[in-house]
Amino acid sequence: MRVLCIGGGPAGLYFGLLMKLQDPRNEVIVVERNRPYDTFGWGVVFSDATMDNLKEADPVSAAQINEAFNHWDDIDVHIGGRTIRSGGHGFIGIGRKRLLNILQARCEALGVRLVFETDVTDDQALAEQYEADLVIASDGINSRIRTRYADAFQPDIDTRRCRFVWLGTRKLFDAFTFAFEKTEHGWFQAHAYRFDDNTSTFIVEAPEEVWQAAGIEQMSQEEGVAYCERLFARYLDGHKLISNATHLRGSAIWIRFPRVICQHWVHWNTLAGGRRVPVVLMGDAAHTAHFSIGSGTKLALEDAIDLAAEIGDAGAARLPEALARYEATRSVEVLKIQNAARNSTEWFENVARYAELAPEQFAYSLLTRSQRISHENLRLRDAGYVQGFEHWLARAAGMPADAAGMGEGKSLPPMFTPYRVRGLTLKNRVVVSPMAMYSCVDGVPGDFHLVHLGARAMGGAGMVVAEMTCTAPDARITPGCPGLWNDAQRDAWRRIVDFVHANSDARIAMQLGHAGRKGSTQLGWQQMDHPLPEGNWPLQSASPLPYLPGISQVPREMTADDMARVRDDFVAAARRAAEAGFDWLELHCAHGYLLSSFISPLTNQRADAYGGSLENRLRYPLEVFRAVRAAWPQERPMSVRISAHDWVEGGITPDDAVEIARAFKAAGADMIDCSSGQVSPDQAPVYGRMYQTPFADRVRNEAGIATIAVGAIFEADHVDSIIAAGRADLCAIARPHLADPAWTLHEAARLGWREAAWPRQYLAGKRQYETNLERAAAFEAQAAAGK
Repeated sequence: MRVLCIGGGPAGLYFGLLMKLQDPRNEVIVVERNRPYDTFGWGVVFSDATMDNLKEADPVSAAQINEAFNHWDDIDVHIGGRTIRSGGHGFIGIGRKRLLNILQARCEALGVRLVFETDVTDDQALAEQYEADLVIASDGINSRIRTRYADAFQPDIDTRRCRFVWLGTRKLFDAFTFAFEKTEHGWFQAHAYRFDDNTSTFIVEAPEEVWQAAGIEQMSQEEGVAYCERLFARYLDGHKLISNATHLRGSAIWIRFPRVICQHWVHWNTLAGGRRVPVVLMGDAAHTAHFSIGSGTKLALEDAIDLAAEIGDAGAARLPEALARYEATRSVEVLKIQNAARNSTEWFENVARYAELAPEQFAYSLLTRSQRISHENLRLRDAGYVQGFEHWLARAAGMPADAAGMGEGKSLPPMFTPYRVRGLTLKNRVVVSPMAMYSCVDGVPGDFHLVHLGARAMGGAGMVVAEMTCTAPDARITPGCPGLWNDAQRDAWRRIVDFVHANSDARIAMQLGHAGRKGSTQLGWQQMDHPLPEGNWPLQSASPLPYLPGISQVPREMTADDMARVRDDFVAAARRAAEAGFDWLELHCAHGYLLSSFISPLTNQRADAYGGSLENRLRYPLEVFRAVRAAWPQERPMSVRISAHDWVEGGITPDDAVEIARAFKAAGADMIDCSSGQVSPDQAPVYGRMYQTPFADRVRNEAGIATIAVGAIFEADHVDSIIAAGRADLCAIARPHLADPAWTLHEAARLGWREAAWPRQYLAGKRQYETNLERAAAFEAQAAAGK
């Protein structure tokens, strides 16, 4: 094959040498606009895992790169005059110029033709000149080729909100260093690491508005660098910061990071004579990953490895199939990295959100910001650091330093730290979510609910929450939903509450709600959200909009009298919940039900004082909340469940969620339960592991109120990571508890936390369960050793 690589960065060079290794008959030309052995930039970072991939692909260049690397395991986080260090992270750094020089020399040794000082303006003409069978567009983040064929590649470029400058220094850092400095304008942060025997990279970053307020845009390049030197002087030990972008003037060295995603990576050109030649994106031309996770060069090299392997397996005759597989495989792998990079980017864009955390928790939040590194992953890297942090977190939660079960070599997992609010203490941070069971008769919970909630209370959770319980017959979602509009229902609930209190140390909460326009529907295992075949009751909502157009009943718009009656129904139900002995009360203002329908602009089109602005749309839900809070015993907590994102254009956004939380906090709420969606059937959620946790994070750390995280949390490791990082105060877990009533106890055993209290009737099962886990772990260890 004749291969033309346009762009002599890591992707183009590495692909070129791999193609020559694969078959020396391949003719490979790499065209680069810079001079031979001349490049710009400072250091790049790999993980140990990336080096393993390079060793497998080309041991010769990998050995040369490895010899030039500086290796370190530690991360230092400097915040508020404190330094928090953790180890075991396995980084390696190398100068970008050194890396490219190694790849250039390796290409020359293998017979790759390197053409320098050639600025490509017409890729088709160049492909004709070299009679290329394959064109690799490895021309970087501002790829001309990607721009030329934008209709085919469909790039999505998101310019992020921070400004950053890539500098160097002769100060040699012995750890990957994150330093945070607060100015009168806001926060600046530095990312620093050593990459050779006498130089370190030093990246300075700040949100655009902070950068603007500091006046850097009006400074010369030298003045801007001097500003950074003064700001981070304590970390530089008298060393200067250096810019190698002398070709740029003024503040042009400060840029905003463009996140690049391409829908397609392959485009077929038709050249003279009708010959079709593919143009393939690679490296930064195809995708970018923010420098805060150091994966840009890694992705470029792995693109080259995968494409060379696909072509080698398929052969030139089956090039279209090879390119299709390359695009399909790499786009998925890159998306994983980009998702992590997005989380990391947003963390650094919002340092002010986390700056009020204690330095210990701030550092932990930074380390786990991408959600790729979890609590147990950190423990594998540095068990001593994690144990020390767990001791700190336990003390912060009110545990005495010598708490039972925390002897030598032991520490309390974050999910098992207690949580206190008002006059109530939960033994741990796990909550059994309210889950609709559709199993009541006339709103009265019976034996099913006694077993369902009782079993989960004995299963180790700190609190179980009853499903949404309705305040009136016409407030129900389905005929099978529970209620609290009469004393018979109250007494049935009291039986369940008494059982939970007598047979476990869990607490039990009541969630009160009104279905609104989503009421009078079939049971969940029938046609969900569809009207009853017969016997439907009238519905009411903020506005006369059906949930499923053309299918659902059209509700009437609530009048002032309607609102007063419903408010009083909530108050009466809250009093009955208190009489039944519930420990906690939650007001359901989410998922498109009645109170939620007032909050979302998708469902509230009122022209009176209860419609329009967010402040107006919140007016009625806040009236109900205040009335219920006044009726609910003051020593017992009260939370509010909200939809923090409608997942529909024009609906509630996470920005709105912060303001909603602030309003309920001012009204006396103790906690916000951060769910999302289910307001509109047009929703398009972005699902994934812990996908709703960022909403709880924002509300907690911006609105300053405790939160419950929900959504695809299904491992103890998830709970530990969320609680430890301060992203939420409690974790509500639904489906895992449906499958396993004792989920919390089983997860404790898997963690090795033997001090979790099982019901005394089940202690024999505890011992057997833990023994089985130990045997399975020993078997896996033996099998791994045998390999």
